[in-house]
Amino acid sequence: MDQTPNLKLPYILPSQAQKHVTHNEALRLLDAVVHLSVRSRSRTDAPETPAGGDRYLVAAPALGNWAGKEGMIASFIDGGWLFVAPAVGWQVYVEDEAQLLVFDGALWKGVSSVPDNLSLSMLGVQATADAVNRLAVSSDASLFNNAGAGHEVKVNKQAMTDTASLLYQTNWTGFAEMGLNGSNDFSVKVSSDGGQWQEAIKIDHATGNVAIGSVWPQTKLHVDGPIRPAPILPRRCLLPETMAPVRWSL
Repeated sequence: MDQTPNLKLPYILPSQAQKHVTHNEALRLLDAVVHLSVRSRSRTDAPETPAGGDRYLVAAPALGNWAGKEGMIASFIDGGWLFVAPAVGWQVYVEDEAQLLVFDGALWKGVSSVPDNLSLSMLGVQATADAVNRLAVSSDASLFNNAGAGHEVKVNKQAMTDTASLLYQTNWTGFAEMGLNGSNDFSVKVSSDGGQWQEAIKIDHATGNVAIGSVWPQTKLHVDGPIRPAPILPRRCLLPETMAPVRWSL
């Protein structure tokens, strides 16, 4: 073996004459690729008056002195161009774009910007996402703003018997839940321990009837149990048209 495996720096061999030549060759390679920063990645041919130490990523189609060197690092050193082929994982800063790139084995790709269309299997924001909670956010607040008009937050389920709801917890124990729980009727449930639940309100999705308690809403307001209004001034209660109005005092 007469060179290093990664940067291909030449070894100085015991029986080698003019060892300084090999040593200087290794220094030139190091100067070309260490702390890699290039002037540009858009040039296809060499500049007319390069300065010593100028480096470029050769763009396609390469011309002139750079012909056939597409994608390689061109470094101007000792009055001539030195070309180095990048390896997987190498990074370079492109000065005229203020952009950091990484080489994937075939192309130089940007790593300093987020793509316009990004699809992730999981995402955690100050939290750890998992296979169930694929989006996990730990924050003082969350903001969903409009884009010029209204704004909708959608919670979708696949089948009627599935659940689409909002669960309210304290220290990871659920105490209230509202949504479509096992049907297409909207309901509000509460729990004292997170295990045993009782339905407080149900709204029939077909009629709009509302039930309070564990009954099915057969009228516009169906209450399971007594009602105790707060003491207020005498009120007038209007019954159906077939009945005369009545008054009561509390």
